[in-house]
Amino acid sequence: MDLEDLIIKSGAVMFGDFTLASGRRSNYYISIKKAVTNPFILKKIAEAMAKYIGNEKISGIELGSVPIAVALALETMRPYVIVRKESKEHGTKDLVEGDIQKNEEIILVEDVITTGGSVIRAAKILRDYGAIVKKVIVVVDREEGAKENLAKENLELIPLIKVSSLLSKYK
Repeated sequence: MDLEDLIIKSGAVMFGDFTLASGRRSNYYISIKKAVTNPFILKKIAEAMAKYIGNEKISGIELGSVPIAVALALETMRPYVIVRKESKEHGTKDLVEGDIQKNEEIILVEDVITTGGSVIRAAKILRDYGAIVKKVIVVVDREEGAKENLAKENLELIPLIKVSSLLSKYK
């Protein structure tokens, strides 16, 4: 069974009336969180992403892509960092958990991408910390402008699955 079939079988693809993180409305929703809570599927995602990892550190965005970043770090034995959605009101108040060295290459991972807004924000934060961010690997690209928006920020989008292929399995 391929990754698309595993995601479908997990119940991660739902149909109805949804508002996405981008603010857009959609008649379908992909909750990769449903898939990544299954260790077998999470491992398959990490294995598929691992072939794109070189010497970069891995970064996940709170909350959705953190399990993916952890699984990928375990698969590749590469360290990872977490980008927060907002700084905590206590402690260091950092937006990034983990160590970043100046000019260190970091590859971002994400579960589902629509327009790329949250990924672009995370890349800017990592760059503000001195990192070099060039690539973003996502489980599912909804094909709604993220590739083009990321390109404007000098970010290459690498999708494991394009939504057109995933949804074609329902026809």
